[in-house]
Amino acid sequence: MVEKTIEITNPSGLHARPAALFVQTAGKFTSNIWIKVGDKKVNAKSIMGLISLAVSKGTSITIIADGEDEELAVNEIIDLVTSGFGE
Repeated sequence: MVEKTIEITNPSGLHARPAALFVQTAGKFTSNIWIKVGDKKVNAKSIMGLISLAVSKGTSITIIADGEDEELAVNEIIDLVTSGFGE
């Protein structure tokens, strides 16, 4: 299991478009991937789950992956977040 925490820095947080990109990226991997914010933990492959977290700029999220491609999955998601989702 791989677990990394990162801060959301794009101005609009994880609204619909970045959440869709997040889910698309997570969906490429066979590992189980979750996003944790505070006490809430959701499946990173579920757009409704991600949007339900209401993640805004400055929020720290923990990305958790478990499976054969867990390291690659977490690293690619971290790259997506640090790029500001292309916004």
